[in-house]
Amino acid sequence: MCSISSRWQLPHKLQSRRRSRILRAALQVPPAIVTPGGAAVADRPAPAASPPPSAVANNQSLRSTWQHRGWVTAGCAAVAVAAVKSAAAAQESGLLAEPLIAAAAGYLLADLGSGVYHWGIDNYGGAATPLVGAQIEAFQGHHRWPWTITRREFANNLHALGKTVAVALLPFDLFPGNAAVHAFAAVFAGCIMFSQQFHAWAHGTKSRLPAAVVALQDAGVLISRHQHAAHHRAPYNGNYCIVSGVWNEFLDGYKVFEAMEMVIFFKSGVRPRSWSEPESAWKEEDDERSP
Repeated sequence: MCSISSRWQLPHKLQSRRRSRILRAALQVPPAIVTPGGAAVADRPAPAASPPPSAVANNQSLRSTWQHRGWVTAGCAAVAVAAVKSAAAAQESGLLAEPLIAAAAGYLLADLGSGVYHWGIDNYGGAATPLVGAQIEAFQGHHRWPWTITRREFANNLHALGKTVAVALLPFDLFPGNAAVHAFAAVFAGCIMFSQQFHAWAHGTKSRLPAAVVALQDAGVLISRHQHAAHHRAPYNGNYCIVSGVWNEFLDGYKVFEAMEMVIFFKSGVRPRSWSEPESAWKEEDDERSP
């Protein structure tokens, strides 16, 4: 009798641990840039029970720490320094067109960059991938419980990208440059850092979003909830860009990512997750408290 009971308890415990691991990944680890790699066939997240909204609301891992706030402040300061240097150089040279064009280019390329990084995270690597495995796993968890991103506090959501921006902009901020270079760096880095906030707003409801955010979403300046919702519906292989989404129609229409997946497959034999049949766990579950 004891032997039978032990045999039943072992798989039951393993299944519980598996659910706990996926839930921790969904709630605790913010996403970051990922490059293709990992196993030849990447697995989609295993089915797991959705966490109750009360458990998410009271989860301390969604709260901002002083370290989070420090990195976000450092990232914002780095962006501000680059912007001020651009403005000062433009005033000194009397040239305004170049920095404005560079800023527009930074905004457009940030959306493209967010799409490439998002595609990489969604399709390649796994929990065992060096350095970024936990982040890849977290993004898979995000597909299971997309609404949890709206419960993450501001600095908690942005601190990983804030750290990256603060370090990446250091050479631009320490050394002199022309107005166009600083303008591009400031806008590109700023949009990348805040892309996670744009992403969170795209999972919010209009009634709960600031009026200015809704206006920017409706104008196409920021990624809208309607456009990003398509990314969370089968077959989960498009609408990857999360700054403005302006590149999504081109990238999906011309099957750019599908072509890149074919190249990677023929070169390395690695299959993207988008080629696998989505499991039922990838159906978006709405927050029970959302209207």
